[in-house]
Parts: sequence; structure tokens; C-alpha cells
Amino acid sequence: MTLLTRRAMIAAPALLTLAARGWAAGGDYPFKLGVASGDPSSDGMVLWTRLAPSPLDPGGGMGNRTVAVRWELAADEHFAHILRHGEAIAEPAWGHSVHVEPRGLAPGRHYWYRFMAGGETSPVGRTRTAPLPGAIPDRLRFAFCSCQKYEPGYYAAYRHMVADDPDLILFLGDYIYEKGAEGTANVRLHNLSEARDVPTYRQRYALYKLDPLLQAAHHAAPWATTWDDHEVANDYDLFLDEFNSDPVAFVKRRAAAYHVYWENMPLRATSRPDASGAMQLYRTLDWGGLAQFQILDDRQYRGPRACQPPELIAKHIDYVKLVQDCPDLHADRTMLGRTQEKWLNGVLGRTKAKWNVIAQQTIMSSLKRVNPADEKGPIVYSADVWAGYPVARDRILSTWRDARTPNPFAIGGDIHSFEAADMRLDPDGPPVGSEFVGGSITSLFHDPFLKQEAKRSGVLYAENEVRGYGRVDLTAKDAQITFRGLASALREDSPISDIAHFAIEAGRPGIQV
Repeated sequence: MTLLTRRAMIAAPALLTLAARGWAAGGDYPFKLGVASGDPSSDGMVLWTRLAPSPLDPGGGMGNRTVAVRWELAADEHFAHILRHGEAIAEPAWGHSVHVEPRGLAPGRHYWYRFMAGGETSPVGRTRTAPLPGAIPDRLRFAFCSCQKYEPGYYAAYRHMVADDPDLILFLGDYIYEKGAEGTANVRLHNLSEARDVPTYRQRYALYKLDPLLQAAHHAAPWATTWDDHEVANDYDLFLDEFNSDPVAFVKRRAAAYHVYWENMPLRATSRPDASGAMQLYRTLDWGGLAQFQILDDRQYRGPRACQPPELIAKHIDYVKLVQDCPDLHADRTMLGRTQEKWLNGVLGRTKAKWNVIAQQTIMSSLKRVNPADEKGPIVYSADVWAGYPVARDRILSTWRDARTPNPFAIGGDIHSFEAADMRLDPDGPPVGSEFVGGSITSLFHDPFLKQEAKRSGVLYAENEVRGYGRVDLTAKDAQITFRGLASALREDSPISDIAHFAIEAGRPGIQV
């Protein structure tokens, strides 16, 4: 595309459709949900916005109009040098969201972007491209986070994340929580009903995206996202909810949730849900030759939870615990689905990246738990994490070892705790890689026995009283991992501190404290 001249910039509103101009004359500001970018490559990325002048209305206040949205990408924040521009169509079927994929950009540099519709201009976002394939930059800094339930806290962590100036932000699931209003003890309340269909999921994303600190984090850097359970429903797997309810009804709900997830995330067209409602979210993201991220989806394809007595399901025990001799634990069950697992093993066997980071939803280590009322009782595990699918997990670790995947480690979320551990195929064997779980942005979970369980399980570090995120600095020589914890997620202006730090040396599996 040619450079947009100053004259063309002045004339840009004339390029909008009559419908868009008519709506603007009597409407409200359409960019209340901000802008975002994601999935950077060496020559492009995704640019996102969603038109919603009345964000909490089921249709966002847009009705059934199709609207032309102009976009611009520049080499500078003042848009003196516009490098790409164009027009995208915001359709009601996709929540008036816009996903633009500019190409042919220079590698390894920052860009600025904005959208225009109805005579209004969006906030300006900053994004960047990845380095050229095979190139080894001096450093990659990325942040990773998860679990940002609206009610129990503020998004103060994002203020500090922006100040850290990451090249990339990875969000690992639970961007929203689907439940209706819960109690009065929270610091932020909402009166929305439980999200179950397209209109109510749209309302939920709008509530979260109205937060200025979350918007600021999207405006500051490109994101790469995956989901966990609460983007649909708590503890679901494949076609079943936590109660193993009617799968036909749940598939309909899941399709609605996936549809709205794509509407609200800076994802490429290749991830858009198909006619059946399925959505391919697993993919790789390369940062030159320094790092490859293998971004996984361990919800859409996973097999049923193991060893669930009907009487426990009927009583709804949130995390169904498994006794150590549960026969399902030793069966060939899948967390990723056969197709995704085959894809992952192939990627791990071929990758030439200096570092290989599995970006997935939850904890891969097996925390050995006991009943607090009977500490001499049997060891139990959570059914909803990789501990419930140990054979599938060990296949990944075996690939790390047998394919000699360069410098692998995993990052995760879900458990509302910080955790660091080495990953071994044998409890007494050498580490084949490591994992780091980055706490939660706001979501609460306090297990007074966590540190005991971590020690019993050989986990190096565990902390679940602090909210925050993980930050990683990668060079060709090492990985520096820092856990950052807020003083209090109950304050929008909460200070933050480094609560733990770990290092991995290239070519030497295992964490060095």
C-alpha cells in the first residue's frame, strides 16, 4: 500500500460508508473498548478493535449495521509517517470487531496504529514485529499472566507490566469469569447474569475491557493469548461441563463462548471459529532464532476427567481429587487431543530456536495433596490439571528429552499461585526442563497447605497469597525469570516487588536459583 498523504488523512472520513457517518452523527464514541495487537511475526501482526458505543448493551449499541472502519499503521506515534492504511468491515455477526493483518513490515521494530469510524478516532496502540527468522536479538523480554477475575481486585499488575516495557505479553487463560454476580465481599461488583450465549458473553468481555489498566496493557505491546476454562465454564473439558450435564446443550454454549472469544482477542483469521463452532487456537510464535512459543489449547480437545464417582459429581466438589491408585491415571488419556499432540511433538522435534517455551494453561507438576483432616490418608491430585493426565504429560517430557529440544520450559496459570519446578520423567532422574506458573492478576485462592504440598512434591517454589505476574528476560546465554507480586490487588495504585527470581543456563536443564 502507498503512504497516506496529509491530504488523504484530511479526506479520510469521506471514505467511510454512509451508514457509518449517519450513525456517528447521532451516536456515541465507538472505541470505548480500546485497541489491541497480537501474534507478531517478522513482517506483521494482528490489529484489533471492536465498535461498542454502549458496551454493556447486548449488541454493544451498534444494532445490525455494517460499518467501514479505517485503520492506519505508522512508524511514529504522531503518525507523521504512515506506512500502511486500509479499510475493514465491522460486521454485526462478529460483534462489530475488526481484525487487520498488515504485512510487509520491517522486522524487529515498533509501530503505532489507530482506527477511525463515524468521524471518531480510537486510542493509539503501540505494537512491534518479531526479528527475522533465525536472527538472534540481544534480548527478548516477555510477561506472562492469567486469571483476572473482575470482582475480587483491581488490575494494578498491568500498570507495572507496562512500566516493564515487555516486547510481548502472553495471557494464559481466564481472561473473563463467566459466573453471575457473586456476594458483596468483593471490591468491584457487577449485576450481569451468568454468561451462556453470544449476547451475555459479549457483555462480560465488555465489562472487563472497559478497565483502563487492562486497556493500557493492550495498548503498550502485542499479546499472544490462549484460554482456560472460565472463558466458557468452570472446569469444563471437551463437550462436558463440571457437572457432566447435557453435552448437546453444552456444545451450543461452548460454540457461543468461542465465537465471542475470537471477537474480543487480537487473533488471526486462521483462528476464527468454523461453522461447527470449533476454533484452532494452538500455534507457534517465533521470535527470530532466539525463541519459539508453542501456544497450546488444553481445553477444547481434552479427554474426560479421571475417576469421578457420580456421588462426588452430584455434590459438586470443585476440584475432584484422585486417589493415587486411580486406574485412569495410568491410561492413555489425552489432555491436548491426538491431532494437537502429534503437531506439538513434531514442532518440538524440528525446532531450531535457542529457547522453546510451551505456553499453556495450568500446572504441569503433580502436587501431592492430602486431606487436611487426615494428613496420614492417601495422596490425592487435582483432576483438572496435568496431574490428572500424567501419561500425556510424560509424552511431552519424553519428546523434550528424546528429540533434544533446545532449552525447553513451560509457563502456565490457572491455579492462582506462583510456582517454579524442574520437570523430570523419573522422580530421582535429571531435569529435562522446567516450569513456571505466574500467579494471578486478581483471582484469589488461598491453600494454607500449598507450601507443604510443594515441599512434599519436590516443587522448588510455591506462593499463593500474592497476586501478580511473571516476567522473563531471554538471551542466547540464559533465561532470567522473575515473579512480581503486588502489595495488594485491592488497590489500583498498589506498589509491586520482585518476590522470587530464577535462572536457567542455556544447555543446562534445571533451575539455578
